[in-house]
Amino acid sequence: MVSIEAEAEGDQTKVTATSKFSGKRHTLLLPLPMLLFEHGMERWDAGVLVQDAFPTLSPSQREFLMTGVTDEEWNAEFPPDDDED
Repeated sequence: MVSIEAEAEGDQTKVTATSKFSGKRHTLLLPLPMLLFEHGMERWDAGVLVQDAFPTLSPSQREFLMTGVTDEEWNAEFPPDDDED
């Protein structure tokens, strides 16, 4: 898990993390109220799998929480294979 800073942004949570790929700090707005985000973080810290702690987040949003990596960085590191159907 990366170091995460979070703050309420209306009924969402603004999360900032440092990417394990680039070392750059990125911010992502998650569609969770701060209270639900904090509850998910407590569960995750207690050993619950990230997908169970944050079931409403997308896989890329959960990846961001785990690694600080954005979709853009992921796609640059692992380009989609154009040969796949």
